[in-house]
Order: sequence, then C-alpha cells, then structure tokens
Amino acid sequence: MDRALEMQVFCTVVDKGSFIGAAEPLEMSKPAISRYVSSLEERLGARLLHRTTRRLSLTDEGRQFYHQAREVLALMNQAEEAVSSTAPEPSGVLRVNAPVSFGVLHLAPVWADFMKAYPKVELDISLNDRLVDLVEEGFDAAVRIARMESSSLVGRRLAGTRMCLCASPGYLASHPPLRTLADLTEHGVIAYTNFASGNEWQFQGPDGRESVRTRSIVRCNNGDTCRSITLAGGGISLQPSFMVAEDLRAGYLVEILPEYQSVELGIYVVYPSRKHLAPKVRVLINFLAERFSHPQWEQ
Repeated sequence: MDRALEMQVFCTVVDKGSFIGAAEPLEMSKPAISRYVSSLEERLGARLLHRTTRRLSLTDEGRQFYHQAREVLALMNQAEEAVSSTAPEPSGVLRVNAPVSFGVLHLAPVWADFMKAYPKVELDISLNDRLVDLVEEGFDAAVRIARMESSSLVGRRLAGTRMCLCASPGYLASHPPLRTLADLTEHGVIAYTNFASGNEWQFQGPDGRESVRTRSIVRCNNGDTCRSITLAGGGISLQPSFMVAEDLRAGYLVEILPEYQSVELGIYVVYPSRKHLAPKVRVLINFLAERFSHPQWEQ
C-alpha cells in the first residue's frame, strides 16, 4: 500500500475520532479505512490504536507516530506547493484569536507589515484570554501560550517564555526579605486567575522540584492588570518574560529567587488541520514564525 496514503488515513482517523468519521473526508468506506490502518500497524509491527465498541484511543506508539506523520504530510504538501504555479494568492477574511497581553504587546506591532505583504487578506483579530474552540467559533488560527503536548490541534512553535517571580524595588524594601520559597507565604501575591496551577506555585530549584501555596491579595484574569499592580508596589507576581523582560532590564521590577525556575511555556500558532490548509493561513504561520524566531524578550 501507498505509505503516504496510509499515514493520511491514520491521521484522519485520529483527527475525526473514528473510522466512520474519517469516511467522508477520505471518500472511503469504513472497511477500506480499517484495512489501511491494519496494514500500517502490521508493517510497523506496533499497535497504534486501542479499539473498543465505543471509542478509539491512541497507544503511546500511536501518539508518537501521529505527530511525526503529521509533520511528514505537511512537508510533502509544502514541497508540492513550492513548485506549483497554480497555488492561489492568499486572500479572504483571516480570523485570528490571541491572548490579550501578547496580542497587544507583540502582535499588534506586526500586523501592518503582514497587511502590506498580503493586501488581499482581510484580518479579523479577536483578543481574549479564554480557550476558544477554533472549529466551533470559526477561527482560522490562534496564538496559544501553553504546554501543547496533549493538544489535538496542529501547532507550530514560535518561541518560548518563562514565568518570572518578581516585585518592585519599593515593595521589596518595605517587606520581609525573601530568602527561600517558604518566605513567600509571608507575602501577598498578585494572582493571574487563568494560571493553571492556581495558588500552588511550582518551581525547579537547586534541590529539585518544589512548590509553595501562596496567598493572593488580588486576583485578576488580565495579565496587564497584574503587571501594573506589581509595578506600583502592590505585591509579588509570577509573570511571563514576554511581559516583564523590559521592566527587569530597566530595574522597574526585580526577579526574586532566580535560582528557582518556574514553568517554561511555548508560544504557538495553532490551527485545526493541515489538510487543505488555506494559503492565507499558511502565510500567517510562516510570517509569525519568521517574526518571532528571535524574540526580544529572550535577548
């Protein structure tokens, strides 16, 4: 059997969650799809899917193969389009979702250049910090700042950002000193309510993984507000480097206990599927990847 077709069939089954769901986009019967997947498993000598009467789920080998097969299929599509003279010019409405703070600080300055490069693309930008459903809400792509290991979406990493424990010099001068993570319990923190770990802040320190339960004096679902309160001396906060790198360089904020590193997050552009990827989405992905290949907050 055609190896590329085997990969395409397998990836579509995973995307759709069932053999029946994959039948329409593949224009194949359920038995034919089953034969392709079985042939792939036999050739690889590994079970890729757990099959039950109610659902399918990936094995560990299947999960690894799925991500690598997706990359192979994407490269094949790019290779074909690179030599095709019939590839359409990017055009139409491009709906993009992004987090508020990152959207304002780092995306807003680059959109004008994107518009100049692709004048037939009409941008429709939505900024919010909730996790939108791209398919249900009709977005072509989104920028996400997260750990993406378990996501079913297709994504391309643009950059990384680390979480920085920080406070203003004025706050630190007028409050008890912080020498260990346990000292955080004596301070009030400015908490970002969308932070996945809640009040339990986790760090990697000299002696390994440690955590501390913090006491929030302010809770807010907007990172800019948390940053402003921190700059004004209102307390300690855990902020992404893309927001506070300049504040740290200028001395407006001080990094606390730098020997304890908090979570590292990836910044991704994500989209529902690589299959039949619209030119407007492809140029967006490549444009953002180029712009954030050397992000200023990491310099």
